[in-house]
Amino acid sequence: MARERQVAGGGRAVEVAPDRLEGWYARFAVRNEGVRSTEFAPDIVTVTADNGVVAVATVPFGPLDAEGTVAGLAIGPLVDHALVSRRIALLLVRRGGHSVGIARGGVVVQSRTDRHLVQGRSAAGGWSQQRFARRREGQARVALRSAAEDAFEVLLPQLSEVDAVVLGGDRRALESLREDRRLAPLFERAEPRVLDIAEPRRTVLDDAAERAVAVEITLREP
Repeated sequence: MARERQVAGGGRAVEVAPDRLEGWYARFAVRNEGVRSTEFAPDIVTVTADNGVVAVATVPFGPLDAEGTVAGLAIGPLVDHALVSRRIALLLVRRGGHSVGIARGGVVVQSRTDRHLVQGRSAAGGWSQQRFARRREGQARVALRSAAEDAFEVLLPQLSEVDAVVLGGDRRALESLREDRRLAPLFERAEPRVLDIAEPRRTVLDDAAERAVAVEITLREP
């Protein structure tokens, strides 16, 4: 089944695997009384149904080699683009752990995962709270340093061989890693989309590898 979430401003977004795109759009057409038009741009594909519902697909690993508007449903260029097998570097980070890997066609072929203790916030006050906060910050620094080292050792040597970089996890943790100059080439290649993930572990990395190649489609009512 396609993964679904609510989006800001109304509507919902679904992640659709490349091999399910044709079927998803066919069902979209049936549910919405047919399709009026398909509009192509380098980074998005907009399908407008006859009842006014709009499905906007964000092109992964763009740009898409198609432009213009055609009548009816014509998502062949998007399907062909999404089905290309790509080698992807994955960097997943949260404060308590990280997972890095190389995936091919949605399957992880190399990885490294590590977890670190980062205590939660304390309800105590005064000096105890300050000591706890300093300890927590120290634990977070150690965790992020470990994530940076694994990203440098596993991903950087293969960066010239991958087609894209996909990030996931906590945005603040990722921004902290972005400050590491050694990882600048990695972040320069990163896709705009950041995957929302659970605490990184190998099973989460496997799931992220599949989600990384999925097409995210935002649906909005008229």
